[in-house]
Amino acid sequence: MQYEPATIISLAIIVAIAIIIIKGVVIVPQTHAYVIERLGKYNRTLEGGLHIIIPLLDTISSKLTKQEQIINIPQQNVITKDNVNISVDGIVFIQVEDAKKATYGVVDFKSALSNLSTTTLRAEIGQLALDETLSSRDTLNRKILQAIDEASSKWGVKTMRVELRDISVPLEIEEAMNMQMKAEREKRAIELKAQANKEAVIREAEGDKQKAFLEADAIERMADAKKYEQEKTAEGQQNAMIMSNTAMSNNIKAAEFLLAQDRAVA
Repeated sequence: MQYEPATIISLAIIVAIAIIIIKGVVIVPQTHAYVIERLGKYNRTLEGGLHIIIPLLDTISSKLTKQEQIINIPQQNVITKDNVNISVDGIVFIQVEDAKKATYGVVDFKSALSNLSTTTLRAEIGQLALDETLSSRDTLNRKILQAIDEASSKWGVKTMRVELRDISVPLEIEEAMNMQMKAEREKRAIELKAQANKEAVIREAEGDKQKAFLEADAIERMADAKKYEQEKTAEGQQNAMIMSNTAMSNNIKAAEFLLAQDRAVA
């Protein structure tokens, strides 16, 4: 069966239109962003969903995920402020926020951030002594994060967090540190024991002082009570004498009675 030239041309046009329509439909996943160029120049960024582009004129320059990504900081030797050679590695969590900047701001933002993380890590640890490096990991993470994020924001990438996974020291340094820690613990134990003994002596002295005070107070109270008793006895005797004198002055027989009573006692 032979087709006429006009029919073949029509079929060819239909097929070409179908291909153009199919290529003009772009479905972008929810977590991605596509950068579109028109005739070699940035045109727009396609977010998740269905989009129409113009084939032959529009091309997809890059496809970027907007999910968090992990960049490894390879294990490397770093010299601390006190000239100790340590081995450090870590990871950096990033997220693309501006697909246009991530595409045109730098050739390869992942490689750039990896190299930037390495140099920043070296610079930050180089300012710290070994003890500070080991004890201030969180502070070191924040400093590296701040330095990297400042640069990555120009590339449309947000640095979410930085985690140093492992900080290894040479074996001889580790042994010296263990000996130092043991000495510090023993020193601390001696100081605590001395402090406890000192507090025990102070408490014992305070107890003796309080006991002496209470005894002195008891003696003073007893003396006051005896003095009061003597005063009252003397006062009673004085009152009795006054009453006797009064009775004798008022009644002669009373005087004779008392005199007779004294003779009978004698």
